[in-house]
Amino acid sequence: MLVAAGLALGVPTAAAQGPIIGGSTAGIPAFSGSPATPKPIAAPAPPRHPHMAPNGKSNLHDDAYQTDTSQGLGPLGRGGLDVTSSLRARECASVTFDRRGRIVTVCVGIERTTLELLDPRTLRTAASMDLPSRDLTQTGALNIFQNFTGGGYFYLDDEDRAVIPTASRHLLTVALADSGREFRVVREVDLTGVVARGDALISALPDWSGRIWFASRDGVVGTVDDGGAVKAMTTGEPIGNSFAVDETGGVFIVSDAAMYRFDAGRDGAPEVTWREAYANPGGDPKPGQSQAGSGTTPTLIGDDLLAITDNADPVNVVVMRRGREPVTPRTMCVQPVFPRGSSATDQSLIATPELIIAENNHGYTGPLAVQFGRSTTPGLARVDLSPDGTCRLGWTSEETAPSVVPKLSLATGLVYTYTKVPRTDGNDPWFLTAIDVRTGRTAWKALAGEGLGFNNNYAPITLGPDGTAYVGVLGGLVALRDREPLPSLESLQTTRPPARRAARLVFRCERRGLVRASVTGAAVRRVRFRIGGRKVREDRTRPFAIGTRAAPRTTITAEATLRTGRRVVVTRRVPRCGR
Repeated sequence: MLVAAGLALGVPTAAAQGPIIGGSTAGIPAFSGSPATPKPIAAPAPPRHPHMAPNGKSNLHDDAYQTDTSQGLGPLGRGGLDVTSSLRARECASVTFDRRGRIVTVCVGIERTTLELLDPRTLRTAASMDLPSRDLTQTGALNIFQNFTGGGYFYLDDEDRAVIPTASRHLLTVALADSGREFRVVREVDLTGVVARGDALISALPDWSGRIWFASRDGVVGTVDDGGAVKAMTTGEPIGNSFAVDETGGVFIVSDAAMYRFDAGRDGAPEVTWREAYANPGGDPKPGQSQAGSGTTPTLIGDDLLAITDNADPVNVVVMRRGREPVTPRTMCVQPVFPRGSSATDQSLIATPELIIAENNHGYTGPLAVQFGRSTTPGLARVDLSPDGTCRLGWTSEETAPSVVPKLSLATGLVYTYTKVPRTDGNDPWFLTAIDVRTGRTAWKALAGEGLGFNNNYAPITLGPDGTAYVGVLGGLVALRDREPLPSLESLQTTRPPARRAARLVFRCERRGLVRASVTGAAVRRVRFRIGGRKVREDRTRPFAIGTRAAPRTTITAEATLRTGRRVVVTRRVPRCGR
């Protein structure tokens, strides 16, 4: 999950332009481990959303599929890392980038919430605008540090405008004025008629037609069309996370009880296409979760899958089929991660068509849980997806990441997380930590800072266009970058493994011996299928698929034509399905 409440830290906000003040780092290594050699991962990029900024720049989960993967670089540890921080007395959790590479962020605090335009290297403010502050009398029993409303889940649209669900239950579209020194509201939609006082907006995202969807903490799901008309319904189930959208019109929202696919009806109103319950036996939040259900924003995988975690013990990674059509079973595979009695996650999953990364946040109940040398239950885990529709545990890491949203750089092959190990001396150092996605081994750790101001409190790591890693923290914002120049992306393209996954042939065993063969790939335009050398079908619409009762080991060939005109031929044998 994501974004967080800020902390006043006793510093006047008007003076918040210097570095974050932390405790002593004497005796704490600034860098440990060895610089990493890039080992790129071949994975197709999610499709670019036509109404959002480019992938990697539009929202805190990187793209409309919410994959938390970057096609670009992250730090490699060359020469150690330089650290720049900016004291704001608010947490600048959600970091996006406009077309000039400047940071656009919402900084959420107890006293004040602001929209900020920042220089990406110095972190100095170029423009700022106050946003409505949260009414703390309306948060009920919510822990202020687990309250994700008020603008943290905003997105940058295709015109570099920030679209923000505010604490006043209005939806703002904000552009930078021509002067480049101030923001101006260009559109405001009042949602108080459908989101009641005491409820709060969690997130907003556009579907592929440009219609804006929103979700509220109490379970309201709604749409806003180009003319400002609002239509809404209620699930009757709390929602604590953002959501994902895909090019077929699907809107994927997880409540505390179930996973939903919504589509817009003929009048633009939200309609439930399907609902799939997940395991939530106790119905209570575990230590480390901000709500009593899944702690994840849904992550879309390839052409037809999505992944969340449930609220079982131990927690499971759950992979489902996301298409409109009825399918049984909807849930494709379930994989336990982390030990029984000490597993919980409140972060979105990293995902490619072949792997999923989950993080254990068990024990993080707020900043005090990790003060004075304390920390949380360790664990990151990789779950591998197989073409036959099964999933298995790939590796586990014993790194301790209390509450960050980790990211994967496909260009470096590194998972970036933010760690804090327990200490007996009472010190509280925080580290940017790089893990090899193939092996689960820690490559290196770099000290971000010491003390409460460097606690990220649910904020993500964001990888910038130049490979800088940004972390929103209770004190403001931290940037970590290699001291020595990173290689160019172009130089890595020549060594990157061939993009054989531009088109991928997968099988699914169904009832009575039927095997469904489908081709995934964001750039696929049409597919010709051959079984045993005989052409059987040409498919021009998604999902590109055929059903067959061919004998096991029969060869199926799929010739996929990409949007670029290039042809990719994939050949596999029909699997033997269990009876």
